[in-house]
Amino acid sequence: MTSDGRPMAVTMGDASGVGPEIVLRRHAAGGLGHVVVYGDASILARGAELLGLDVTIDPIDDIDAVDGTPARAHRPDALAVVDLGMLAAADHAPGVLDARSGAAARQYVVRATEDALAGRTAGIVTMPMNKEATQASDPTFVGHTELIAELCGVQRVTMMLTAALADGSSLAVTHVSTHCSLRDAIERVKPRRVLDVIELTDATLRRFLAAPRIAVCGLNPHAGEHGLFGVEDQEQIVPAIEQARAAGIDASGPHPADTVFHQAVHRHQYDAIVCMYHDQGHGPMKLLAFDTGVNVTLGLPIIRTSVDHGTAFDIAWRGVAFTDSLDHALDYAWKLAGGRSS
Repeated sequence: MTSDGRPMAVTMGDASGVGPEIVLRRHAAGGLGHVVVYGDASILARGAELLGLDVTIDPIDDIDAVDGTPARAHRPDALAVVDLGMLAAADHAPGVLDARSGAAARQYVVRATEDALAGRTAGIVTMPMNKEATQASDPTFVGHTELIAELCGVQRVTMMLTAALADGSSLAVTHVSTHCSLRDAIERVKPRRVLDVIELTDATLRRFLAAPRIAVCGLNPHAGEHGLFGVEDQEQIVPAIEQARAAGIDASGPHPADTVFHQAVHRHQYDAIVCMYHDQGHGPMKLLAFDTGVNVTLGLPIIRTSVDHGTAFDIAWRGVAFTDSLDHALDYAWKLAGGRSS
C-alpha cells in the first residue's frame, strides 16, 4: 500500500475468460489486499456461485478522489467492485468468445485508467482481454498497452516483461515493437525508437538498481554478422546504443538473440534485454518464467502491470487456472507505487 492509502485498481478482464475467476479465487484464498476491482458485480457474484466460493461482492459507484476510499463504507472482508453495469448474470458465457464481454472488458480498462489518471488509485493491474472479442465492437483495438497509452495521451511507451527466475534473480525484457506483423516490426527498428526503449528501460530499473546493465538484441541472425545477414543492426541499432552510452546508460550490443538470454540468465551479465520484436522477447521469457511473468507498461504517467497470460477460454471457470500470476502482477505494481511515493 502506498503511504497515501490509495487502493490498487484491478480490471477483471473478459468475463468469459480466466481473469475474473482468478480474482475471485485469489480473494477467497486470503484476500487481495487493498484493491478495488473494476468490472461487473453481477458477473463476479454469479462466478462465485458457479465456483462454490464464499465471497461477498460489494458494488460501489465511485472512488473518492481525495483519499482513494470508496464513496461509501464497505465490508472489509468483501470484494469491493466499481460496478460498470455492462453485463448481467444471464450474460455470463464461460469459455465462449462473446462480443458483449469483449466490449465490457474494454470499458473496465477505460474507467480504471481514468480513475488512475485522476489520482483516485495507486495504479492499475489488468486481467486478460480477448482481442477478437473486443475487436467485434472496436475494430481499432490492438491491445491493453495501446489502449491505455492512447487514453493517457502518450506515444513513447513500451512493454516490459519481468520475472523472478528459479535461482532467485530477476530479468526484465523490453520491446521495440509488440503487436504488429513481423514485416512491420522490421520497419520499426529505427535509431530513435530503439533509443526510446533503452531509455525507458533504464529509467524504470533505476528505481531499484543504481546502474542497470542493458543488453540490446540484434535484429538479424548473429546480429547481422557485420552486414553479412543484413545491415539493420549496424545502421539502425548501433547508433542508438552509442547515444545511450554517451548519456551514461550501461547499454551494450547489438547482441545475437540466440545467446544473450543464456548470458543474462546463467551468467548474470545483464539486468535487462531490449528485444526488437514481440516473439524475440516473449518466447524466451515464457519458457523461463511462464507462471511468474509480469507485463509492465513503461512511459505512462500512471502505473500499469498485467498478468502475462491470456483469457484461456479452454480452462475458464473450471477452478484450475493458476492464481500466482495475479500475485506477481500486484506485487510489482505495489513495488513501483512504493518507489514513486518515495
